[in-house]
Order: sequence, then C-alpha cells, then structure tokens
Amino acid sequence: MTDLLPSARSGPALLIKGALAEDTAHRAGPAVARGTRRRLGPGRAVPFGRLTGPVLLAALWWAASASGHLDPRILSGPGSVLSTAADLVSTGRLQDNVLISLQRAGLGLLFGVTAGVVLAVTAGLSRSGEYLLDGPLQIKRAIPSLAMLPLLILWLGIGEQMKVTVIALGVAVNMYINTYASLTSIDSRYVELAEGLDLGRAQFLRKVVVPGSLPGFFVGLRLGVTSSWLGLIVVEQINATSGIGYMMFQAQQYAQSDVIIVGLVAYGIFGFASDAGVRAIERKVLSWRRTLAG
Repeated sequence: MTDLLPSARSGPALLIKGALAEDTAHRAGPAVARGTRRRLGPGRAVPFGRLTGPVLLAALWWAASASGHLDPRILSGPGSVLSTAADLVSTGRLQDNVLISLQRAGLGLLFGVTAGVVLAVTAGLSRSGEYLLDGPLQIKRAIPSLAMLPLLILWLGIGEQMKVTVIALGVAVNMYINTYASLTSIDSRYVELAEGLDLGRAQFLRKVVVPGSLPGFFVGLRLGVTSSWLGLIVVEQINATSGIGYMMFQAQQYAQSDVIIVGLVAYGIFGFASDAGVRAIERKVLSWRRTLAG
C-alpha cells in the first residue's frame, strides 16, 4: 500500500506538517524559540525493558520466601521450585511433557490461524461471504470455546483431536475478529485508486489488502498465541496422560505445590516468549510504520 500512493500522499503530508508546525509555534511561543519542547510520547525504548516486571515479581517472591512471610505449604519458595525443576529435568519428565504441550499448542495455533485468516479474507472482500460468515462467527465469539467442551467431547471423543480442536477454535475467532476489522477499515480511496489504475486481483491483494490487514493480523496473532496457551491448560486436564497440565493435575492429587508452580512457570515462560517473538516479527514486517511502540 505504501508504494501505491507515493505522490498522492506527499501533498497532504506537507500541508499537515506545515499546519502542525505553525500551530505548535503559535501555541508554544517563546518556549519553541528557546529550543525546548515538551515530550508527549512514552520515551525511548530500553532493550529487554519488558523483563523488568517479571524480574521484579520473581525478586518479590524470593524476598517473601526468604523472610518467612510466605508459607511453603501454600506457595513453595523459588529455591524449592528450582530444585524440583532440576529433578524433573534430570528424570526427563519435564522435557517429555513440555514437548507434548508444545505440539498440541502448535497444531492448534496453526489450524486456528489458517482458518481465521481464510474466513476473514472471505468475509472482508465479499458481501456474500460477509453475510454468510460474519453473523455465525460473531455468535461464536460470544460463546467461549471451553463452553463447547461437552459437545466436542461427544463428537470427537477425549483424544488429541478434541484437544487440538478446542485450541484452534479459540485462536481462529481471535484471528478472524482482528483481521476482519483491519480489512474492513482499509480506506476506500485506496480501493478506488486501485480500480482507477486497473490493477488485477493479485496486485490488489498484494498492494492494498495485505499491507492494510497486517496490523490487525498481528494483533489477532498475539491474542491467538495467548488463547492457545489458555486452551491448552484446560484440555490437558481432561483425561490426558501427558503434558504440562497433566503433570500439574497429578501434582495436585499429592499436594505438590512445587511441581504445580514449575508447570505454571513453564506456561508463563512459553507465553511470554511466544508473545515477544510475535512482537519482534511485527516490528520487522511493519517497520514502515512509526508508532508510539517504537
């Protein structure tokens, strides 16, 4: 989309820039003349700054445990959790369950993203597709995927197919809602200009639809990644024989809070890392945008 209107955008951009400069000078008066300017944005980004919150949370947990303010029967301390994690790694139990969980979450994410994008493009670029698909999907949006568990178990049983389907449903709805909203928000002037330039369908998709829908796509992808982990936590406690959730459920039977926390930490690490990965890809793909996020 950025190469579709190079000349059309330059005129309004210059007018807007000049108007903003004039208005700023008029409002600021002597302050602008002295070269000082009020900062309104969030400031410069700090590398790995998003780790500050988790690190502070872990430090607070460690301090509460070391000072005796944290009852180990309610919540195990970091030292005990690290020791338990080391034992689980040495026996291979943690790695085996992590691999199974990653496989389930990955398959659900793949199927959900694919279905959500296809449905969004179909509904966003076609009135008939919109009339047929948007209503049912908006209804599904109001129905949590977990509320459909009894029906999915009845249809698919309690095996891997049901677990992956539950995850995929949650991901697909998030992908559809955000990608569809981004598609339908594309300025109609771009479409009119593409028609005036007699662009083919493939060129229209490449130059207008894809750039215009990418911001919503990445928002949906971030929410979809989160949905995949949320769905995974639930389905792994339904007649599962492997996975992080199964490991936590078994630990609950024996009041092993340290094992439960190891599972929660694993979920948290995977969720944080996957979101950070999507953010990094988004910054790379959408490097042409200048936003407050930097």
